[in-house]
Amino acid sequence: MDKISENEHLVIIGNGIAGVTLAQRVRQQSDCRITLVSAESRLHFSRTALMYVYMGHMRFQDIVPYADWYWQEKKIELVHDYVERVKTSEKRLVLRDGGPLPYDKLVLATGSRASYYDWPGQTLKGVQGLVSLQDLELMEANTACTQQAVIVGGGLIGVEMAEMLRSRGIAVTMLIRDKLYWHNVLPAEEAQLVTNHIRQHGIELLLQEELQEILADDSGRVRAIRTRRGQELTCQFVGITTGVKPNVDFLKDAGIAIDRGILVNEFFETSQTDVYAISDCAQFRNSAPGQPMMEQLWYTGRLHAEALAATLLGNRKPYQRGPWFNSAKFFDIEYQTYGTVPAQFTEQHASLYWQNEAATKAIRLLYDKETAKLLGINLLGIRYRHDLCHHWLQQGYTLHRVVQELPAVNFDPEFFQRYEEELLRQYYTRFPEQQPPVKHSSWWDLRKQFGLFSNSTSC
Repeated sequence: MDKISENEHLVIIGNGIAGVTLAQRVRQQSDCRITLVSAESRLHFSRTALMYVYMGHMRFQDIVPYADWYWQEKKIELVHDYVERVKTSEKRLVLRDGGPLPYDKLVLATGSRASYYDWPGQTLKGVQGLVSLQDLELMEANTACTQQAVIVGGGLIGVEMAEMLRSRGIAVTMLIRDKLYWHNVLPAEEAQLVTNHIRQHGIELLLQEELQEILADDSGRVRAIRTRRGQELTCQFVGITTGVKPNVDFLKDAGIAIDRGILVNEFFETSQTDVYAISDCAQFRNSAPGQPMMEQLWYTGRLHAEALAATLLGNRKPYQRGPWFNSAKFFDIEYQTYGTVPAQFTEQHASLYWQNEAATKAIRLLYDKETAKLLGINLLGIRYRHDLCHHWLQQGYTLHRVVQELPAVNFDPEFFQRYEEELLRQYYTRFPEQQPPVKHSSWWDLRKQFGLFSNSTSC
């Protein structure tokens, strides 16, 4: 039985967005004992805002949304300690500094850490990833006297790190394995736009290049790197942003089945009774066709927590994520993606794509060539209403119906008149049999029609 009783103890390892959301949702409907354990920080903080602390835009206390009194009021206990072992047979945790911590139900929300690939010199001073608060503190120390930096990898953490370093006047070179930045994720047009934009911000991109080794000075600190092509780049800091892997090393003797991550079913149950895993550290045993085995996003971390909370409160339902969503920022260009927009299209795919002359804004609507069903949306430099995009994909709208509602999805009606009409002209050229509507839908009309957007948000 999953439902937690009021005399049971729920222990959550990890106080990121997943762990905290779970604790909050359970507390709303249960008086059970709840304990949050974290070695990283005693108080939950906004991980996505860490970069702004380094850049001087915010202080650390500014990214801590809940003060001590909040946790006391909610009767959620906080333990700032490192979990060395999980003894599932005894239902207790072994802490590094504190005594044993018993549990009735345990949730693993331990997040992830930077992935390294056994490069010579990767343990030198000045070489690090950027995932945790401790990574940020280390970066402060490592870049105190840095003039030149190399970032290995072209993911979202990489471009964040590049922006952080440039804010302090540090010269940055990024090693990108593909022929364009994020070309394994974005279609060629979007990847080219983002690549050009990053370069405009003073970042040197070495495309189709990889790290061979990291070279040391006499003090054991990085002095340069050597690439696969033999180029030597002087640097005092090397950022490793080649992906992340789950924090699961402490579970090696716990008897919990692990592959890349902690294996879970659609209810986030692990191989051990009363032990669950969510967010970055969880891996679905049987993911749906076309869906990832691991969902390592802020957005999905929150969804995992909400789904598991429902199960623990007695409303047992399998997890269903719905349409994929992600958002990010490439310096001053915002990025949103909904549904499926692969880097490489198949014969089944067709799309409408628009980009402004300054190459700072772009829209792509991907659809099925045969049925015209909308498959996904890419947005750069433009923000659409999250609820409406989600609704289009959830309900299986065709491109034809989406086009009728396009004016309602943009927050700026004037933007539609200036730019998105070009997208419509492209559409009507491709589908001349489709007649323009006498009147375009408005967002308020759609709210009234479907009654679905009373909690409208944008992301």
